[in-house]
Amino acid sequence: MHRFQTQAVHAGREDFNTLCVHAPPLDLSTTYPIADLDVGSACFDALIGGAATAANPIYARLHNPTVARAEKGIALLEGAEACVAYASGMAALTALLMDRAQHGKHVLVVRPLYGTSDHLLESGICGMQAEFITDAGQIASHLRPDTALVMIETPSNPTLNLIDIRAAVVAAGKVPVAVDSTFATPVLQRPIELGATYVWHSATKFLGGHGDVIAGVVCCSEENAHPLRTMRAATGALLHPLAAYLLHRGLPTLKLRVEAAQANAMVLAQRLVDHPAVAKVHYPGLPGAPNGHLIGTQMSGPGSLISFEMKGGHDAAAQMMAKVKVMTSAVSLGSIDSLIQHPAGLTHRMVPEDVKLATGITPGLLRLSVGLEDVEDLWEDLLQAMG
Repeated sequence: MHRFQTQAVHAGREDFNTLCVHAPPLDLSTTYPIADLDVGSACFDALIGGAATAANPIYARLHNPTVARAEKGIALLEGAEACVAYASGMAALTALLMDRAQHGKHVLVVRPLYGTSDHLLESGICGMQAEFITDAGQIASHLRPDTALVMIETPSNPTLNLIDIRAAVVAAGKVPVAVDSTFATPVLQRPIELGATYVWHSATKFLGGHGDVIAGVVCCSEENAHPLRTMRAATGALLHPLAAYLLHRGLPTLKLRVEAAQANAMVLAQRLVDHPAVAKVHYPGLPGAPNGHLIGTQMSGPGSLISFEMKGGHDAAAQMMAKVKVMTSAVSLGSIDSLIQHPAGLTHRMVPEDVKLATGITPGLLRLSVGLEDVEDLWEDLLQAMG
């Protein structure tokens, strides 16, 4: 087995010598010629049933070779048998919930998590009743006979809480555990190897890595992938092949980007701790960080996301966003450039106010996705913005 960086460079490219190409082929076909009706019918049945491939793709909603290559690459990096790609991270989560709703109507969710995920779960529109807890140690006591899924996000968005995945899997027993590992990426954390049934990403973030593609993926066993593919075909939440091409393009540099951004974040987090305008810094790599012992065991590093609370509250946070010059004031994360945003007013705006306050999403909280700029330029930008 090759090491991670070698896998990242070559993942999903295994047939290139046979095809006599060096870059991934971009197949934009919406439909495929059917020379033999019986063969075509058999391929249609196989793909609708969730098969990963067939002799004839039939129609792009059922299968696309460019998308399949990106999926194969991501599955390899996650240590999963399969990966199913969707048009966005939220489309991926929706498909997972709709599938699990056929097994039970109760989903147990550990807060905090991404604001739109929280909103989707609370709405119940995917056919499941969400029960929210804030302590992963309560998972076992909150399971019900109809619990079909336990959901955790680690590191969590935006407070960067860490949850022990192995412990959550043990507590969940026979109930599948799904992990949103967007912040960690398979560079730093591989939930399936820790016992999780599903791992999903907003691939818009680190996996794509350049702020130019929206995508989502669910990685799991091949058996669990079948209904997810069927759901994708039925609902049409497919990833466009050009988006898949861009996503696949990001994989070879994933480890380099994640580790370089992490090195910058480690410097900035420590400096922010000592700044008089900052009330609190949330970063798993700081001494005394909650569940910091999971760095080096569950995670190989603390990542490149930092959240910090301004002593001046909302007004100070708004001033920061208005005054940064090197950083970009915008939602999203995991891009090559640094992005700063206000969770309470943007990504988590739809989360109820009492929940936001109870989970540490205060009016003065800012979330910084550290990029690949020179760390001294980033620090000088923060200093002038805090003025």
